[in-house]
Amino acid sequence: MRASHVKRAFRYRFYPTDAQAAELSRTFGCVRKVYNLALAARTQAWTRQVRVNYNQTSAMLTAWKKTEELAYLNDVSSVPLQQALRHLQVAFTNFFAKRAKYPRFKSRKKSRRSAEYTASAFRFRDGKLTLAKMAEPLDIVWSRPLPQGAVPSTVSVSQDAAGRWYVSLLCEDPCVQPLPATDAAIGIDAGLDHLLTLSTGEKISNPRHERRDRACLAKAQRRLARKAKGDGANRAKARLRVARVYARIADRRRDHLHKLTTRLVRENQTIVIEDLAVRNMVKNTGLARAISDAAWSQLRGMLEYKAQWYGREVIAVDRWFPSSKLCSACGSLQRKMPLQVRTWTCDCGTTHDRDVNAAKNILAVGLTASVCGAGVRPQRKTPGGQSATKQKPLQREP
Repeated sequence: MRASHVKRAFRYRFYPTDAQAAELSRTFGCVRKVYNLALAARTQAWTRQVRVNYNQTSAMLTAWKKTEELAYLNDVSSVPLQQALRHLQVAFTNFFAKRAKYPRFKSRKKSRRSAEYTASAFRFRDGKLTLAKMAEPLDIVWSRPLPQGAVPSTVSVSQDAAGRWYVSLLCEDPCVQPLPATDAAIGIDAGLDHLLTLSTGEKISNPRHERRDRACLAKAQRRLARKAKGDGANRAKARLRVARVYARIADRRRDHLHKLTTRLVRENQTIVIEDLAVRNMVKNTGLARAISDAAWSQLRGMLEYKAQWYGREVIAVDRWFPSSKLCSACGSLQRKMPLQVRTWTCDCGTTHDRDVNAAKNILAVGLTASVCGAGVRPQRKTPGGQSATKQKPLQREP
């Protein structure tokens, strides 16, 4: 079960003044510089078999500020710089725990432009947010209200590739409470013709957000390709046009997935999905664009954290489970099932829709895995025996 209080990030768009935009741009640059300096120092120490922790990099930051070359670090708030060092420490912790790859240097052109402020570096009063080193509050568009009496603990400011400014306020949301328990359980089969097929027989169409703007995107990309490479103003404008098209596609996709996952979590106590290897699937050059547009990984992530919020359960079955070739009526396994076969008849006389049958089988094996105590992320090799998909329900002694 989740904690009694859930911390949520509420993101809003804002429109900075010229002075605020300049201050934030300087802060982004300093954050990137400090992160890269600390990463280089820790990498050099690692080659000497010496470990450097956050406290040591914090002392390095103090020394860097005293040098003539890096004196400009004193012109911005020190809190985002310290937060950059903390983020680097988290990155190394994940690396040593084998949860992530070795940290990479931040790029001026490709890396996310962001800065994080803790409570000592901002003032939030009467619905107005003022950051350190700024005289005026940010002009925020409050598209939705914060929870009653909410006090932000952390504020993150960012600028996306399309030039839009966002501020994210992290605060506790008392409105997030477990939903009433229900017996409803559902299996989900992901696809491309239909984004999702449910074990109830319902098929959710694939909006194909990228296809809707493909012509507009191609036109913008051709214009960008004709511009001379470098830091010219014309190339920057063309790049911005491409980024805006991508942003429009991503916004529509995110909005659709939020509505879909919220509905599934509210209506079902148990949700069973496939443990798809999306990273390997996009290596198929013929389907990579369609698979990326479907955003199955993003959908799974939303299902998991919303289920945790509202007291639901998400189960992922093994990706090698033959859900499409298994008859959900008699349990017989077909030898072959080509992808172009969408409807088939089993020897027992049952005619199946391929996707609906797969969703029913995913639900059945997911419930079995739940009885066996399997987690959301099944192991490829189970140290103590068989995987959950091959186990039978535990038999209780009389």
